[in-house]
Amino acid sequence: MKTALVHDWLVTEGGSEKVLKALAELFPGTLYTLFKGPLADPAIQTSFLQKIPGITKHYRKFLPLFPLAIESFDLSDYDLIISSSHCVAKSVRVKPHQTHICYCHTPMRYIWEQSFTPNKLLAKPFVKFLRRYDKKTASRVDHFIANSTHVADRIRRFYGRVATVIHPPVDTDSFHIASKREDYFFTCTRLVPYKKVDLLLETFVKLPEKRLLIVGEGSQKKSLQKKAPKNVTFLGYLPDDEYRNVLSKAKAFLHAAEEDFGIALVEAQSAGIPVIAYGMGGSRDIVIAEKTGLLFDKQTPESLLEAIQQFETMRFNPFAIKEHAEKFSREEFFSKIHIFKESLRI
Repeated sequence: MKTALVHDWLVTEGGSEKVLKALAELFPGTLYTLFKGPLADPAIQTSFLQKIPGITKHYRKFLPLFPLAIESFDLSDYDLIISSSHCVAKSVRVKPHQTHICYCHTPMRYIWEQSFTPNKLLAKPFVKFLRRYDKKTASRVDHFIANSTHVADRIRRFYGRVATVIHPPVDTDSFHIASKREDYFFTCTRLVPYKKVDLLLETFVKLPEKRLLIVGEGSQKKSLQKKAPKNVTFLGYLPDDEYRNVLSKAKAFLHAAEEDFGIALVEAQSAGIPVIAYGMGGSRDIVIAEKTGLLFDKQTPESLLEAIQQFETMRFNPFAIKEHAEKFSREEFFSKIHIFKESLRI
């Protein structure tokens, strides 16, 4: 079948882009995206947004143009359309003879569950329009795949559609169990507001005898560094090998955000590291309470502190944790997508 893949935009190498790469292996075809960075493959097709100076840095300001841009693609020559969507990719125009499968990373969080104000005068009416548009264009999708049960539930609530859950592929083979652990907690995350890194800092103010290492960059880095206690160290960006080494020696991985899935949590478990995470969102699919980690129920320092204190009284089997992480491997992803394809006779 002649195939087109559609992704929202290609600016950074995040979790959704890793899924896109895997989908491209399974469904080879032409890739379309609203806009792309300078290092992206020249063969990738882009919309008129690509011509806007500085689009890759300031694209959030142009959100009102995204519906028009995604609908500007003419995909009428293709038999199969695979969209990798966390914004408008799933809204691409389709013809009756085409099959459209959407791998949904999440319905647009900033219109359904978070405030979004690209322009204070246009914010409310535009968000209302975008919600109607997002729900209406869900009908252009024949089959939804969700990256977690949490996202499948959001697809059901916002679109009234049923989704098959197939977790993202994680390179679990790249992580190993260290022969010796060191006495520090660890996290890897973008330093932006919804990741709740400030909650980790507030908690470690109350734990002056314990250490926390933080890997990641983001808009909040300077402000977080200013308020961080002395027992918290920011490592910035680390090359892959160094990141895996530091992770493998941690006593536990901490995560305070509500995630759609949470690839970093799986990577930690691939190294046999127990995870202490906020018990909402994708973490529920990844962490088995008291076997591969702990889930705390409130995004408060008190709730996280209680979980850390409980963790310190427990023992975890790193090999059992790593075995569980293999359920999210690339091999599992390819196998489940293959079964899904067979069920549709594609």
